[in-house]
Amino acid sequence: MGLLPDEAKVLPPPGIVNRNSVWFGLCGWATAMLHNSLNRRPALKAGVHRQALFITIGWFIGYHLTKFENYKYATLDRDMNEYIRLHPEQFPEKAPKTFAEIVEPFHPIR
Repeated sequence: MGLLPDEAKVLPPPGIVNRNSVWFGLCGWATAMLHNSLNRRPALKAGVHRQALFITIGWFIGYHLTKFENYKYATLDRDMNEYIRLHPEQFPEKAPKTFAEIVEPFHPIR
C-alpha cells in the first residue's frame, strides 16, 4: 500500500523534474556541504559520492511528495466537483462576457 491508497494509481505520474524533487535534491546537496564544513573537510571536493547519494535521496523524497500532493489535490477537486453537482442552486451559470464588456475597462477616458 505505501504512502498512497490504491485509487491514486490511476493518476498520471509526475514528471521526473519537478519543483519538489529539485528543491529536495538541492537541500540534500546542501546537507552534504554542511556536513563537510562541520567536519573541516573541503566542502566541494570531499565526499563526492556522499553528495551524489544525498542528492539522489532528496530527489526521491521530492518525487514521492509530489505524487502525494497530486493525489491530495485530485481528491479535493473530486469532492468539490461532486458538491457543485449536488448543489447547482448555489452555483448559477454566468452569462458569457461579450468582447465589448472585456475591452471597455481598458479604453482610456474619453
